[in-house]
Amino acid sequence: MTHPPRPPIARLRALRSVELLTPHFAEATDFYEEVWGLEVVEAEHSASWLRGTGEEHHALQLTRADRIGLGRLAFAVATPAEIDEAARRLQARGITPVTGPGPLDQVGGGYGLRFHDIDGRLIELSAETWAVAARGRDAAVPVGVTHAVLNTPDIDASVAFYRDVLGMRVSDWSEHQMAFLRCNTDHHCIAFNQAPWVSLNHVAYEMSSVDHFMRGLGRLRHHGITPQWGPGRHGPGNNTFSYFTDPTGLVCEYTSEVAQVVEDTWICKVWRRTPELSDVWGTAGPPSKLIRAHMAGTPDGSPVAWPLDAEGVPA
Repeated sequence: MTHPPRPPIARLRALRSVELLTPHFAEATDFYEEVWGLEVVEAEHSASWLRGTGEEHHALQLTRADRIGLGRLAFAVATPAEIDEAARRLQARGITPVTGPGPLDQVGGGYGLRFHDIDGRLIELSAETWAVAARGRDAAVPVGVTHAVLNTPDIDASVAFYRDVLGMRVSDWSEHQMAFLRCNTDHHCIAFNQAPWVSLNHVAYEMSSVDHFMRGLGRLRHHGITPQWGPGRHGPGNNTFSYFTDPTGLVCEYTSEVAQVVEDTWICKVWRRTPELSDVWGTAGPPSKLIRAHMAGTPDGSPVAWPLDAEGVPA
């Protein structure tokens, strides 16, 4: 006897924020505030919280640690009642929350829960977090975090978990190397990249227009920082891209104009992995060995910093 598929645990509204772990805490905080364009809203000895121009209390949390990588992904859910229902549905699937459901003892408040995904990443679902007044969007600074790309040794299992448990929908594939998943009308808020180990590939920050995107690149150039890949425009998602590395060695991206999905008409397709589809503008060229190495990341849980080859490039 076959059983009908179980409903996802919750309806996710958006990727709310990302926590990054860094042994270069002070340098990373200075970079994301002074260069990248975020604003520190709270700071302690071992953590800082930074916002964009949107209404989220913070888009990025930086936490001092002896390892490099992703600390937590936080997704927005509408109500505390949905959080409680998510906890019941997780338990029914044999997944026990590590925190909650209940009030979250954290900067930014909220009611939520946390649990681990199939690769051991910490996932937070939260509602009723503190809001802040939106800042003017005239400045060429990020609105907030818009997507994260995650490296996984089993892309099919990861996609199945985020689809079946978290209710995300697959927007497109890049052959069998990458999968793009959405939780709202944006083409993707999470993407998975098939890789040898579990790690963070990169975090992307939304710029409110192509003009703001290019002006942001100009601001970075004034700080002596040029893109390690970009500017260009991807085929899957149709979003602009330009990739950089922060003082920790983690990859951060400016992006804008991601494709908007109309559920009743969108058709998921498989893109070929060709240079002209990775960058439809043809302006970026292929990604360098250096940026590819940083996108490969340090395996989650590893205290080891970037291994370098004889030329000083991450191996």
